[in-house]
Amino acid sequence: MNPQDNEQTILLREILKWTRFAGMKGVKDQLETTLDTDPKKIVYQLSDGSKTIADVNKITGVSTGAISGYWQKWVKLGLGERIAVKGGDRFKRSFDLEDVGFEVPETKARSAPEGHEIEPTGQKPEATK
Repeated sequence: MNPQDNEQTILLREILKWTRFAGMKGVKDQLETTLDTDPKKIVYQLSDGSKTIADVNKITGVSTGAISGYWQKWVKLGLGERIAVKGGDRFKRSFDLEDVGFEVPETKARSAPEGHEIEPTGQKPEATK
């Protein structure tokens, strides 16, 4: 590596540092507005590109339809991207919530008893008839 390449690398890292800093407030504001419930925060944090909608559903109890809708909206807002995987697409978040100062609620794998549905809050409503 010649000295000029090293200087360019140093300069690019400095530009990246300030660009991140300048955009952080906008990112935090957008995340705060968009992820306005604990279930949305949990779904977003779990959406690291390694999990399917079904995986996130099993962990959170949030419906697959809601997760799909969240993912579509978040791509449009620039909060993540679609990544191609065997059998379809997944969503990969752009930001780790803890890295930008958000507390991520704990989650446990949930399963609903027969005749019950799990609400996105994790609360189980009365038995369905």
